[in-house]
Amino acid sequence: MQFNAPDTAFMLVATALVLIMTPGLAFFYGGLVGRKNVVTIMMQSFVSLGITTVLWVTVGYSLCFGSDIGGVIGNPFDFFLLRGIGAGSIYEGLGIPVYLFAAYQLMFAIITPALITVAFANRMTFKA
Repeated sequence: MQFNAPDTAFMLVATALVLIMTPGLAFFYGGLVGRKNVVTIMMQSFVSLGITTVLWVTVGYSLCFGSDIGGVIGNPFDFFLLRGIGAGSIYEGLGIPVYLFAAYQLMFAIITPALITVAFANRMTFKA
């Protein structure tokens, strides 16, 4: 199977747009909180980028898309550190690169905890 160029281009654009949503969310939440908490709330959104990326690459993708354990959750070691996915791997049925599909899913994994950060905006501090 070959790459589907239009679908790949669309997924690249969609992935980039979802990635832009996280800094946009940080600035939006920064405008909602008081002056004392602007940096704290914005840093929580940006730190979400780093922590979630590490978790997704190590075990998250595998838990979501690996072989199932009891039909409930994926095996965390099937795609540990994206093992077994090559640069030319194509996601079956869609015709897009597997790395692109993993990156698209990663963007939503990043923005999900960032959405939650406003719930504890004035309740905790974020120290270096």
